[in-house]
Amino acid sequence: MAKWGQGDPRWIVEERADATNVNNWHWTERDATSWSKRKLKEVLEGLVVEGEAGRCEIGDLKHVEGEASCNSRKGKLIFFYEWNLRLSWKGTVKESGEKHKGSVEIPNLSEENEVDDTEINVSKKKGEGDALKDLMRTEGTTKVREALRDYLKALKTEFTLGMILPTKAPVGQEVAAERKPSGSTMQDSLTPQSLDMVGVKIPTVRIHMREVFNSPADELYSIFTKKELVQKFSKCPAVIEAEKGGKLQMFEGCVSGEYTELVPSQRIVLKWRCRSWPDEHYATVALHFQDLAAQSELELECKGVPVSHEESTRQCWKKQYFEEIHILLQQSKENME
Repeated sequence: MAKWGQGDPRWIVEERADATNVNNWHWTERDATSWSKRKLKEVLEGLVVEGEAGRCEIGDLKHVEGEASCNSRKGKLIFFYEWNLRLSWKGTVKESGEKHKGSVEIPNLSEENEVDDTEINVSKKKGEGDALKDLMRTEGTTKVREALRDYLKALKTEFTLGMILPTKAPVGQEVAAERKPSGSTMQDSLTPQSLDMVGVKIPTVRIHMREVFNSPADELYSIFTKKELVQKFSKCPAVIEAEKGGKLQMFEGCVSGEYTELVPSQRIVLKWRCRSWPDEHYATVALHFQDLAAQSELELECKGVPVSHEESTRQCWKKQYFEEIHILLQQSKENME
């Protein structure tokens, strides 16, 4: 067996401190079935469809049969999923106020078909109210397809966080990874740096992001330090011991760490890692909170991210933290009104 730097590159076995799936060559599989069932309920249940005929709402996911998995091979992710779904819906006719019920069936959601080509069948219980059925067949089907796209997007980003392991770069190689702001409220950039070693010696980068939230700094600080609020935006059980040396575990154990510094309403510093990173390797995450009138700005600096996890880590903070916190804040505002 050839050593690093010798022989046919297709068969090189890299020397890695954790000795885990070197060069991402071997086939690894992660079962996404349980996660998918929860995600499908999250994105589908409660969808509202409105039109001239009236108003309809998707109810419970009555039947969910199938499976999903994500596989890693040669540094690439391969997805398998096949679902048979049935949802209930109920609606009210605008003019008469009559109420009607029905179901939505998705007999074969799989990777073999695009979402736009996936069959979606809408039915209604006996009686009048065909106008609502037509509304569900048109606008309702569009809403359901959008929700299915959200599920697949989350499967390929949120669920796969940490599945691609880092590979070895030549010593002294400089990591140049600079990003330009997108023009939205999120401005993120990767600061170029050479080998920034934390824990296991692997090439790393530093991620820098800014986001503005519609809440005061003290409220935003609480969302990161109170267990019940963390569980609300992460939609998973969590371990939150918000004190120096206290433990942190989120997203079903995919993310874990330790609080190293807490200054109420101003700053949080964490040791932070993804489950599939090399053993004992942690990034240092610093969260800075700044009041801006009725809003607050969160500045994130994540130092020591493995090079190959650069994009998945950025997406984790953007999608699983920031976007979900925006939703939580909006829901809290609506409940107060």
